[in-house]
Amino acid sequence: MSMFLAIKSLCVFPCNSHFKNHQIGVSPAPTHLPQTCFSRFRDGPRYRYCVLAKAEDKAIENSEELTTSSGRCDPLCSVDITSSQEFEATYQPKTDLLKAFAVLAAAVTGTVAINQSWVAANQDIAMALLFGVGYMGIIFEESLAFNKSGVGLLMAVSLWVVRSIGAPSNDIALSQLSHATAEVSEIVFFLLGAMTIVEIVDAHQGFKLVTDNITTRKPKTLLWVVGFVTFFLSSILDNLTSTIVMVSLLRKLAPPSEYRKLLGAVVVIAANAGGAWTPIGDVTTTMLWIHGQISTLPTMKGLFLPSVVSLAVPLALLSLTSEVNGKGENSADVLASEQMAPRGQLVFAVGLGTLVFVPVFKALTGLPPYMGMLLGLGVLWIITDAIHYGESERQRLKVPQALSRIDTQGALFFLGILLSVSSLESAGILRELANYLDAHIPSSELIASSIGVVSAIIDNVPLVAATMGMYDLSSFPQDSEFWQLVAYCAGTGGSMLVIGSAAGVAFMGMEKVDFFWYMRKVSGSAFAGYAAGIAAYLAVHNLAISLPTALAQVPFLNGS
Repeated sequence: MSMFLAIKSLCVFPCNSHFKNHQIGVSPAPTHLPQTCFSRFRDGPRYRYCVLAKAEDKAIENSEELTTSSGRCDPLCSVDITSSQEFEATYQPKTDLLKAFAVLAAAVTGTVAINQSWVAANQDIAMALLFGVGYMGIIFEESLAFNKSGVGLLMAVSLWVVRSIGAPSNDIALSQLSHATAEVSEIVFFLLGAMTIVEIVDAHQGFKLVTDNITTRKPKTLLWVVGFVTFFLSSILDNLTSTIVMVSLLRKLAPPSEYRKLLGAVVVIAANAGGAWTPIGDVTTTMLWIHGQISTLPTMKGLFLPSVVSLAVPLALLSLTSEVNGKGENSADVLASEQMAPRGQLVFAVGLGTLVFVPVFKALTGLPPYMGMLLGLGVLWIITDAIHYGESERQRLKVPQALSRIDTQGALFFLGILLSVSSLESAGILRELANYLDAHIPSSELIASSIGVVSAIIDNVPLVAATMGMYDLSSFPQDSEFWQLVAYCAGTGGSMLVIGSAAGVAFMGMEKVDFFWYMRKVSGSAFAGYAAGIAAYLAVHNLAISLPTALAQVPFLNGS
């Protein structure tokens, strides 16, 4: 029975990957296949894409049709199931040893957790052990070949089981779980709605309205134009989607070269910087916004300049490199433009409008942001159903097909991580950690800055979630310097390493960029921009505080 399977790829295989022992290739812009979609979170060294493929007999029937004329597939081509031949070619005995060690560690931890009397007396230790084992499973998922979404869900449930055992009463644990689930669900619903809207717009090739207006081919000019187009695009879309759109554009603007890699690195820096200054531009700022740590206008006003600085400094430094100065004056287009789907401009306008309207909806109604996102999804759903009514060949342009292409495993990963962190918060562990940091690192600016540096290595979602659990609004009120710095640092810190953000991981996979190439060519410039942005924020913030005091000392201004 033929059916559609949303295949979430765990790694990017060579283009001769097999599915059911048959080759499948995906052309750069097939009109008969659904659009490629990408997860909105960082995977460390893995590159996560998902592509909708027809299973079983459909895969066999269409295998020849899906390949390009050259017999090779696009670099984005990826599947989730390897053939037995690939398994034999890539099999490494040490992987089994790592898996065995991980399973043994999990079993020992589970055995300890089953001992209810010990857990009741040592709840903090048991939860710390579970969280540590689970987090190691997430970090080393490529070596262990365990999907981190599954590890996250297993960790979340295990932690709440321990919390229910160690809580003063079961009713208290249930109340805490209900409160945590309500907060986490708001983020998950928001992300599902946003990813679906972006996928619908992308399916209609709506982003061509942006990318087709970049006409310059002068190396230095193109570097700055690509950077700032990505910056503003990422402030409305998420940084991952912006990276995918812009890196795809680069293939039309420049042939494969060191220069194009440098352009792609600029896209990564710009996407992360652009996502940091708006509530809907990055998942971490969205988390802080939904939970009330930051609000819309103060965040945009406070973080816009630092975000621009964090992009402008790397652009200035990279403009001096030989890759940029050594190119010719112009580069011809290397790929033909893809055709926009019918009514693509309408879908782009409505989709963009619904995303921008979410903060306005929250301000007007006082309802949570996910309600505004679901409202926008409902409007776009009705419109696409209406404009494609009776067009059976364009079913992929409708919402039901888009829902099958969005990254649901990414949403489940967020669910697992956030529920895990909320269990630590309910047990008071994060509060104890916050007290320890306050005692040893008295500067809140230093704490926020260190979060950004660590986020270049470790997923920024659990880092920000843990920070939210460690410090409540009584410690730092809404829109305080600390929360705005956390939003900026967690958003832009990932640019320092190519594996430090979802945008970097996508770029690494699409352009086959080496980790050490990025570190050698880009990391220094990215760090300079990160530090300059922090300095700009602190300078503006201190000026805003000191200026009224200074003006009050002027005789003709204070009324004396």
